[in-house]
Amino acid sequence: MNMAIDWGNSAIKAGIFEEETLLEAHPHLSTDNLRALIQKFAPDAVVVSSTNRPAGQLREELSLKPTVFWLALDGYTPVPMEKQYDTPHTLGTDRIASAVGAKVCFPADDCLVIDLGTCVTYDYVDANSVFHGGMISPGFRMRFQAMHSFTERLPLVEPEEYRPSLLGKNTRQAMQAGVINGLLAELNGIIDAHRNENPAVKVLICGGDAPFFESSLKPTIFVVPELVLIGLNRILQHNVYRS
Repeated sequence: MNMAIDWGNSAIKAGIFEEETLLEAHPHLSTDNLRALIQKFAPDAVVVSSTNRPAGQLREELSLKPTVFWLALDGYTPVPMEKQYDTPHTLGTDRIASAVGAKVCFPADDCLVIDLGTCVTYDYVDANSVFHGGMISPGFRMRFQAMHSFTERLPLVEPEEYRPSLLGKNTRQAMQAGVINGLLAELNGIIDAHRNENPAVKVLICGGDAPFFESSLKPTIFVVPELVLIGLNRILQHNVYRS
């Protein structure tokens, strides 16, 4: 029994695996909820990817037994993937985990992985499990926050309409139209650019804002909400078998 934990900027997500099989996924957990989940399933091995906490603090917060195999993913952790990246040790753990997850889903294909989280990341991994790098762009809500923070009069706006008009009739509508239509144009533009170079590439999307955009993206795309957790579990297995 394995547990994979994605401890992000705004949410804690966890998956319970029996070998490769995902038994349960929990997308919104508090630290107390996470401890309760650990007590319930008593996993043999735990992997965690965190953007904001050191490994020692994480293990202490989770109150894991000494017998539990513990893996805190960082840039030096062995992964079942070659990184063709100039600074592999600065590569975000969520990015490499989602890329590994894509190869679990499509082991024989080239994949473009789009993670719609705090930032939007676009990463390319080929059929031979070589990570080639990608792009990082401001995330959905970050764009609203930036307009509010860097101007004196623009309000802080939350997305309301699923697909607003291109012609906003007031400031709030104009901001929503700019952010939502702008990000959608970016997403479809990047997907088209990759498909022009490689028509057979598989496009996978994940992240908290994926449901907002998935129906407006050009087919065919594969929505895999648990992609990072799937990748973390595969990395955990890779390290357990090495030990």
